[in-house]
Amino acid sequence: MDDIFVAVTGINASDNPAPGIGVARSLKGQNVKIAGLAYDAMEPGIYMDWLIDKSFLIPYPSAGSEALMERLLYIKQHFGLDVVVPTLDSELPFFIKYRSELEHHGIKTCLPSEEQFRLRSKERLAAIAEQSGLQAPKQAIVTSYNELAKAVQEIGLPVMVKGTLYKAYHAHTLEEAMAYFGKIVAQWGYPVIVQQAVTGEEMNVIGVGDGAGNLPGRVAVKKMSVTELGKIWTGVTIQHPGLLEATQRFVATTRWRGAFEMECIVDQDTVYLIEINPRFPAWVYFATGVGINLPIMLLKLALGETVETAGEYQAGKLYIRYTDEQICDMSRFQNIVTRGES
Repeated sequence: MDDIFVAVTGINASDNPAPGIGVARSLKGQNVKIAGLAYDAMEPGIYMDWLIDKSFLIPYPSAGSEALMERLLYIKQHFGLDVVVPTLDSELPFFIKYRSELEHHGIKTCLPSEEQFRLRSKERLAAIAEQSGLQAPKQAIVTSYNELAKAVQEIGLPVMVKGTLYKAYHAHTLEEAMAYFGKIVAQWGYPVIVQQAVTGEEMNVIGVGDGAGNLPGRVAVKKMSVTELGKIWTGVTIQHPGLLEATQRFVATTRWRGAFEMECIVDQDTVYLIEINPRFPAWVYFATGVGINLPIMLLKLALGETVETAGEYQAGKLYIRYTDEQICDMSRFQNIVTRGES
């Protein structure tokens, strides 16, 4: 079987890890050659030779679609590129918008449609929760300090103050909420979401939809500990019937295509849907480790291959993240800075 050339973004395995390394680990050893796409020469994945076959710097999304398209075509010509797996929220609008053009050049993807991408936005959370048989915390979309104060009064403290793509802060007072509002606006702009802070156990489920309403694979976990940035540090696989059934309904009703993560808080029999992410999380390799290789499913769907529904995984499997160090020659860093590839 000929090698398949796959580009994976999000290879920043730092204290705020992106999903790319977990995706690469899941694809490695499957007749796959992996190109790591990085935005900065200091991203650790660039130097992980046992996972990444070749690394390339790519322009930030703010540089415009033409620059990124040109870079992807360069990678295809000089390394090979059959499938690209974007793993960061900020990249997805480009890859969704230009998927047909990419496919015209022989670069395939497995992504939600523009309408599906809009459906999972935080602004539409309540509707998706209702369709999936879940509860949704109260929330309001605000664009000013006056609207923020009104929303906090109506929802009641404490609240979560969130950006539409990134960042979420727990505010116990109106003053804290206003400070976080200003912080999010300064970094990510408007609007900002004010959401009821519900209590319970944090449970997440990840999966892949085939675009026809089917869910070939999913894994649910309970967070046991997280970092200061909210990233899971330890977790355990669970079999929660209500959560898994809701995941099936979400995929069936939206006909979701591609990767997703449902973030929930479970308070006894009540399951609150907190967020839907349209990509894999950083802990995606946990699913692979318990026998459900979601990135391989995604790759097969992108290539138009048949994907069989995975069997059940075992509950009670423990996930522990750890830090590591690696040493390499300074010339590697200089090469990626000067040539944009390594």
